[in-house]
Amino acid sequence: MSKFLVLTNSNEVIRVSPERIVCILSDGNYSTMTLVNKDEHVFTFNLASFEKIIEQQLGTDAQTFIRLGKSLIINGKYIYYVNVSKQQIVLSDSSFSNKFTLSASKEALKALKTVLEDSIKSRRIGI
Repeated sequence: MSKFLVLTNSNEVIRVSPERIVCILSDGNYSTMTLVNKDEHVFTFNLASFEKIIEQQLGTDAQTFIRLGKSLIINGKYIYYVNVSKQQIVLSDSSFSNKFTLSASKEALKALKTVLEDSIKSRRIGI
């Protein structure tokens, strides 16, 4: 059975499959969750609270989500392009037609790039 994330704000309850979440952007005490179809849902809690909710409700599946700096959580399955010097990350997938271009700090993107490169190296055996 698939897991769902259940979130509430002042007017609604949202039940969403983690695969549909592209990213979560924070602006102070507000967080905006963007879905693959570009729907957006705003919540009145900060990114740290959002992160805890994801971990509590998804357990080990929460590892799919990556915190990038102070104001962004991304779905790691959708990482398509990272450009450290332009401070840009593009999230995309063949299952949806949209590309999501986001900004992040150079430090966060450099760390992400290193993790991605290391994961590739760890898959190489005998090279």
